[in-house]
Amino acid sequence: MPSILALDQGTTGSTALVVNHDGRVLASASREFTQHFPAPGLVEHDAEELFRVTMLAAREAIAAAQDIPVGIGITNQRETVVLWDRATLAPVGRAIVWQDRRTAGRCRELRDAGHEELLRARTGLVADPYFTATKLEWMLHDPRVRWRAETGELAAGTIDAWLIARLTGGRVHVTDHTNASRTLLYSLERRDWDPDLLELFSVPRLLLPDIVPSSGVVAESDPAHLGAALPVAGIAGDQQAALFGQGCVSAGTAKNTYGTGAFLLMHAGTERPVAAPGLLTTAACGPRGEPAFALEGSVFIAGAAIQWLRDGLGLLANAAESESLARSVPDTAGVSFVPAFVGLGTPHWEPAARGTITGLTRGTTRAHVVRAALESIAFASADLLAAMEGAGHQRVAALRVDGGATANDWLMQFQADVLGLPVERPDVVETTALGAAALAGLALGVWGSVDEFVSARHFTRFVPAMGREEREVKLSEWRRAIGAALAWARPQAATAVPQSSQ
Repeated sequence: MPSILALDQGTTGSTALVVNHDGRVLASASREFTQHFPAPGLVEHDAEELFRVTMLAAREAIAAAQDIPVGIGITNQRETVVLWDRATLAPVGRAIVWQDRRTAGRCRELRDAGHEELLRARTGLVADPYFTATKLEWMLHDPRVRWRAETGELAAGTIDAWLIARLTGGRVHVTDHTNASRTLLYSLERRDWDPDLLELFSVPRLLLPDIVPSSGVVAESDPAHLGAALPVAGIAGDQQAALFGQGCVSAGTAKNTYGTGAFLLMHAGTERPVAAPGLLTTAACGPRGEPAFALEGSVFIAGAAIQWLRDGLGLLANAAESESLARSVPDTAGVSFVPAFVGLGTPHWEPAARGTITGLTRGTTRAHVVRAALESIAFASADLLAAMEGAGHQRVAALRVDGGATANDWLMQFQADVLGLPVERPDVVETTALGAAALAGLALGVWGSVDEFVSARHFTRFVPAMGREEREVKLSEWRRAIGAALAWARPQAATAVPQSSQ
């Protein structure tokens, strides 16, 4: 039976899955790569290392599956941007990662100059360093680099465009609608690059990839990379791929992905929704991979908080230990943890916020801090869904979840409790990669519909067991801690501390 190779190029590693026609994962392989932090708030990747690691994972998965796939689906960390030489394919500097905060000042300038309304109207996004445009603008600040960009020597794109360029030896320079919609350069109405925004950010159109459908053959890989010339037939940003892979292709269905960050998307159908303040409107995929819309909320730090407790503080031997520690105490003993290491996303959009732990006492133990970190993931996700439902959009019947942190049963039950609705976890939680496989498989005839693809999945259901009053108390304490983090980020708005009379 035919199979699809799904390439999932994430923030900390690359994963490859070979997915069979019956929905089984025949083989998978993952490789981590280097994180570069040249200064506080700056996050970079070596683009050449990303491609090399992705190919290593792909070859390993194909060898383990003992099967040559009929095509490739690609999904990727979205707002990260790469600049490269068209002729040599050599990167021009490191890739700037979606977490990077170096353009926070530029984003303040855009807001102060009154451009926020234009950005929201055209792109559905806000002026925040999270998105691609200000990163690319920063990359072009060197006059020599700008001249090369304007004369066509250079190419730029999100990670999907970079992988396809490398897979094809530079012959193909494309991206899809879901990735383009995360750049602050794409018009949701026109479904194309917006000339006014290109001018605002001084980005030459010649530098950018062509925009292609998320499902459809757009390129063919060079045989040297994977042992055969394979069609690239599916492309989607990681969160839209996960939405599709979960079968959320109609209005009112929603999923939350727990990875480095947490990203909750609610499908909005074919008509662009009116987003409430703090929420984003983004491109998504319909049942055949065609352009559609979704509402999105972003938590910048989720699983990365547990990674920090492990690697930064040494409180955990491994991430899995967090579950047993959380179960070892009845509550957090008043500790709240806001892991705003790279600012706050939805609904606050405060890049100056930083990690904040409140409620510490002499009785606080590592178990309390670890439990508070896990609770923060669920609380922040609950805020996202509340913002979407509170804006007058459809009530979600159940939340589908995926990503590495969903292996933690305690966290999934707590998530159901603070949401007050069921949480459904599939048997294969790598739904980002599965979504890319589904988009490619639909284009190549491996599956007849997304329903056929999803029918192979089995779901574990977590039902809420917490009372409404207890839930509201816990959410109130969480929002109080958020207020403390915002007060630190906005000292001019905070109440002045009275000076001592002595």
